[in-house]
Parts: sequence; structure tokens; C-alpha cells
Amino acid sequence: APTSAPASLDELAVGVELLVDGLARPTHVTSAGDGSGRLFVTEQAGRIFVIRDGQLLEEPFLDLRNLVGANGNEQGLLSVAFHPDYAENGRLYVNYTDREGTTVVARYSALPDDPDRADLASAQVLLRIEQPAPNHNGGLLKFGPDGYLYIGTGDGGAAGDPWGNAQSLDTLLGKLLRIDVDGGDPYAIPADNPFAGQAGARPEIWAYGLRNPWRFSFDRATGDLYIADVGQNRHEEVNLQPASSAGGENYSWDIMEGRECYDARTCDMAGLTLPVATYSHSDGCSITGGYVYRGAAFPRLQGVYLYADYCSGNLWGLRAPFAEGDGALLATLDLRVTSFGEDEAGELYLADREGGAIYRLVLE
Repeated sequence: APTSAPASLDELAVGVELLVDGLARPTHVTSAGDGSGRLFVTEQAGRIFVIRDGQLLEEPFLDLRNLVGANGNEQGLLSVAFHPDYAENGRLYVNYTDREGTTVVARYSALPDDPDRADLASAQVLLRIEQPAPNHNGGLLKFGPDGYLYIGTGDGGAAGDPWGNAQSLDTLLGKLLRIDVDGGDPYAIPADNPFAGQAGARPEIWAYGLRNPWRFSFDRATGDLYIADVGQNRHEEVNLQPASSAGGENYSWDIMEGRECYDARTCDMAGLTLPVATYSHSDGCSITGGYVYRGAAFPRLQGVYLYADYCSGNLWGLRAPFAEGDGALLATLDLRVTSFGEDEAGELYLADREGGAIYRLVLE
């Protein structure tokens, strides 16, 4: 019989097992949701590879190196998302920075006669977002339970949001966007987007006040949305948007950093949504958001949201209801975690950028 959830996260000992190596700076790992059991890994320089039955296939699924600019540390091919009906329509979406540093969101199609290859000639660009600096590109694409495509964007880079992008509704930077890829060409605006029809606001915006949302995810059991946001000098944070939300949240950057005022001269907290968890730069320097565990292999992990720090390798867990005091430290890994991934069964994986490897999350 499954073991019941522990009273305390301190009882959990989380570890990792190597799945595959031989990759070059992996930035994202995900499944296609098509019943194949495959995982897909993006490399920063512009290639996507397939992991099938625990083996890394030699030929890339898609090679975009001629289009991708990855000179900056945070630039490159940053994610891939597969359409909810991918098994029928073969459509996938990528987010990358091009040779000029502009963020590009584009659609491709799998080759009908080779499920392990995509058609380079099938490209259709949905969005181009100019970036004033090479850092803070966000870059994650993910389909929500509502079938819409969510896009995380950073505030445009540099430090301290000098352009005021995160709090401005007339720019797509510093936001979570939500678009309908099926309702228009190249996309439509969902009618219930919170700023649709508002003068001076970009209708694609779902939420704002973000600095560099480095990985967000939906709890597959509840639909709740977790957004990890990279901090400036002092605090990293996890934000929560309940499934019942109608969008429009202001996650407070650059008024706040974590739960503290970033600029005391302008620290009006009215209408702000503050994080459910933070950690200070004594415990790391850059958050990598993960997933709520909903797999079957480790029942004691059920309902735990896992996230890590890129610099320290610290891995934390959170379990609702959240309390001030933040996550429990579950492990310190010798990895540079750029991304978590979730397979079709709900098991979790981690991408190690410097080691060029994908690991499976396990309980020790």
C-alpha cells in the first residue's frame, strides 16, 4: 500500500539518478504528451534531442543553430512546448533568442513519416519581442489546462528594471503572456484575458510584475500555477496563482524583491501579490522553478512543489497550505539545474547545464 504523506518535509531525502549525458548545455526537458513516453531536451545553442526508452537519440529532432543567438549567458534556445493535440496535429512551439538578441516564439511541425524529426521548413513565427539587453529573457513556453499557450518574459535585462517594463502594461516584457494558438493566424487573444480591450495595455498579458520568470508550471492535479522569479541582489521567490484566478496579478517587481521593498521611495504595496516562498542569496543566487510532484513512484512526495537554485544546487520542497517560513531543504545537488521536467506519468527530471546531463528525481 502507498505510504501516506509525511507530517514533515524534513522526513524526505531527495536524490537524483543519471538518465542520459552527452548533451551541450541543456536548457529544458519536457514530454510531448503523445503517449510515446519520449522526453525532449533543448540545448542552448539551438538543437532539440529526443530521449526514447532511456536512450538519447543521435540525430537531433530539430536543429535551429543557424537561427539562434546564444552569445549571452542567458540567451539561446530556451524551451519547447508541444500542442495539447500534438499526437494528431504534430505542432510544437519554441522560444529562442535570434542573432540580434530578439525573443522569437515560433511554431514547427513534426515530419509525418518520422516522429523523431521535425520539419525545419514548417516554421511560422508567432511573436518577436525586442530585448534591450542580453539577459532576463524568460523563455519558457507551456500550455495550460485551458489549452492556451503561456509565455514567460523577463523585464528586458540590465539591473533594477531601468526601463520600467515589469510594471508597464504597454510592453510584453516582465510578464506572463497567454495566447490562443488555435483561434487566429498566427494567434488570437483569449476573450477573458484580463487586459483584453483595455486602452494602452497589451492584450496578450496574463500577469505582470515579473523580473525573470525562470520556469513556471501547472499542478496537473489542481491547475494551480507556480511561477519562480529570479531576484536582483537579495531574494529569490516562488509565486502562486490559484487555478480559480482570472489573471491580472501584479507580482510586484520592481516595487518589491521577494517580500521586501526594492525601492523604499516607491514601495506602495497596494494591489500586489507577494510570493508564497522566498530564499535569500545566502542560500543561492538564481531560482529554477520546478513542479508539484504527481507521479506514482514516490507516494510520499505527492503534492510537494520542488524547486532548486542554479548556483548552490540546493533543492527545496513546499507543500500547501503555505506558511511564512518557506520551503524545506531536501537536498544539495552537485548540479547546475537549468530546468525541471515532467514526463507523461508525472515523474520529474532535472537538466544539468554544465554537466550536459538529464537526471531522474528519486527518493533515497
